[in-house]
Amino acid sequence: MSGRFSRTIYVGNLPSDIREWEVEDLFYKYGRILDIELKIPPRPPCYCFIEFDSSRDAEDAIRGRDGYNFDGCRLRVELAHGGRGQSSSDRRGGYGGGAAKFGVSRHSEYRGPSIIVRGLPSSASWQDLKDHMRKAGDVCFAEISRDSDGTFGIVDYTNYDDMKYAIRKLDDTEFRNPWARAYIRVKRYESSPSRSRSRSRSVRRDRRKNN
Repeated sequence: MSGRFSRTIYVGNLPSDIREWEVEDLFYKYGRILDIELKIPPRPPCYCFIEFDSSRDAEDAIRGRDGYNFDGCRLRVELAHGGRGQSSSDRRGGYGGGAAKFGVSRHSEYRGPSIIVRGLPSSASWQDLKDHMRKAGDVCFAEISRDSDGTFGIVDYTNYDDMKYAIRKLDDTEFRNPWARAYIRVKRYESSPSRSRSRSRSVRRDRRKNN
């Protein structure tokens, strides 16, 4: 892995009220940050992608912040294209603790056209979801969460054609894993606008737990 993929990290399990300057506060000491993209889903936890100037800085950030306790949330930090494998803070994936797995969209600066998948069995993992939704196209992100309506998934595709095809092809299809099967509903997902950091250094405030 080289280029942007090797120097961009994923940070998961962020608190719901996280701000961009706080993310920067957590990671600026590991190297020059080129970009922060913060994503705020309808239900916590939040997550973001951080692009460093070098892959060495990204690796240092992973070593320094994976499993770090921030405001009561144990952060999950790994390479954004899955090059590090599963995070040490969550080996199994699934929905526990905001677990997720993802890849980097080649066409959309780490975000893509998204769908929401309802009706998933509670045993569904991000990998199960990604495998099923890949039948319709190139999946760049898959995440499992739970709310009062049950287990659901968010899936990003690398292009709109694949996303629209997934809605047509995979809505009301049978989803299976080794433990369960269920018929799922697939719809377009309209997320809150992600927030991209300004290039100027933001004013820091004191919310850091420790260094």
